Amino acid sequence: MIQSVIGQHLMIGLSGPSVTAEEKNFIIENNIGGVVLFSRNTKDPKQLHELCTEIQSFRHLMPDKAPLFIGIDMEGGRVARLKDPFTIWPPLKKIGDIDNPTLSFHFSQCLGAELNAFGINLDFAPCVDVLTNPQNIVIGDRSVGTDFNLVVKHASALVRGLLKSHVIACVKHFPGHGNTLLDSHEALPIENLDITRLEQIELQPFKKSFRSRVEMCMMSHILYPQVDPDYPASLSEIMIQKVLRGNCRYRGLIITDDLGMKALTNQYSTEEIAIQALKAGNDILLYCNEPGAPMRALDALVDASANGPLNKELLEVGYKKILQFKLDKIKNPDPMPFDKALEVISSEHHKKVSQAIATGVFSEELFKDSEEEI
Repeated sequence: MIQSVIGQHLMIGLSGPSVTAEEKNFIIENNIGGVVLFSRNTKDPKQLHELCTEIQSFRHLMPDKAPLFIGIDMEGGRVARLKDPFTIWPPLKKIGDIDNPTLSFHFSQCLGAELNAFGINLDFAPCVDVLTNPQNIVIGDRSVGTDFNLVVKHASALVRGLLKSHVIACVKHFPGHGNTLLDSHEALPIENLDITRLEQIELQPFKKSFRSRVEMCMMSHILYPQVDPDYPASLSEIMIQKVLRGNCRYRGLIITDDLGMKALTNQYSTEEIAIQALKAGNDILLYCNEPGAPMRALDALVDASANGPLNKELLEVGYKKILQFKLDKIKNPDPMPFDKALEVISSEHHKKVSQAIATGVFSEELFKDSEEEI
């Protein structure tokens, strides 16, 4: 049934700390691929553990029995959905200031271990944007730094740390959000950088991440008129097929940034956004905050697959790719037993790693159990 095929291409937000009956029915009946968690969904560790356990239980009632993606934004610094007693991590700028890739790897591995313990299998991180515009407060200290070589070096370590913790890493925001002034939550940024400049600077950390086996890449809502004058990157077949798949040779999953952002909704309808996003080559469409949007999008996509312009066969190819990815990457979907999960987030070692990043003061002893060399 095409609705189940399309549903696997969607990730949706939840309204609160528990799944409503309506949300549960929508996920199960439409074979939705996953959910994304925000601060509104996380009150305390016990509640989060119960929520993730319930979300993964839905797979037993769905046609494919495939685990759901449970994603979250945990970058460190101001973009961190999980608060105390989870470890509080400094922003990536601190990583760049210290410039020790082993510490970067260890940070990412520890952060990922806490997510994995609670059944969160996807982190929308690391942010590998190069901060080429110092007035860019949207990215700011979310970036490792202003030198692309520095970002390249640490992008690899950050990706490998998440992989080591059995959490899917998702680099963002392709092809780079570091030069913008506008916030794509509120308006559409326009960047007059050509492909030569992007290849020289912005794309370098992404290419390094791809060589480091990152498993997912998030598209930005930024218009690059010199690359594609018609569509922002997230809706651009040129940016996805020619630049990301072609020039960068990326073979993993591609996900949009939140399709409810005003960068897109000020320009297009919910239905137009969904159809163009899949047509352009995204594997997964992300809906974070607008409750009615996923249903409207799903209806539009079903209609577009029946009557054009979406190719039903290509949708099914993407569907099988997502299912195989989940089979390969999400081996243990359910959270750890709660008492074991609590031990992970209350780890003294994690606190020491966080303090080392915050202060820049640490010794080799901190890495004694790490497989990475300093």
